[in-house]
Amino acid sequence: MSASSASASRAMPTWLVATVAGAFGLFYAYAVWNAVSFLVQQASGPLGLNGLGWGLLLFAAVFPILVFAGALALGMRRRVGEFALLLLAGIALVAVFWLNVVAYALSSGGTLLGS
Repeated sequence: MSASSASASRAMPTWLVATVAGAFGLFYAYAVWNAVSFLVQQASGPLGLNGLGWGLLLFAAVFPILVFAGALALGMRRRVGEFALLLLAGIALVAVFWLNVVAYALSSGGTLLGS
């Protein structure tokens, strides 16, 4: 058996990639939804957001999408367990980043407000 046929036989079927990615994608979508909700809430406040606030909160909404795309790109050609662990590690990274954003907003939120 050649190396190319061995790697081709290890590739997951498309339906399995879509199922695993879809299941984890719901968690990533929730992270995006949560970040967009927080952005809208802060932007519609009496002081609004300054440039730093817009940049940080927009990046908090885009970051889960970037991590999901990276995990998909890295994991699609791996076995299903490795793919799931990569997506799980990605959602853990997104969760830690979101906690950092919330902690910053609670401790130094005044620096994000006003123009």
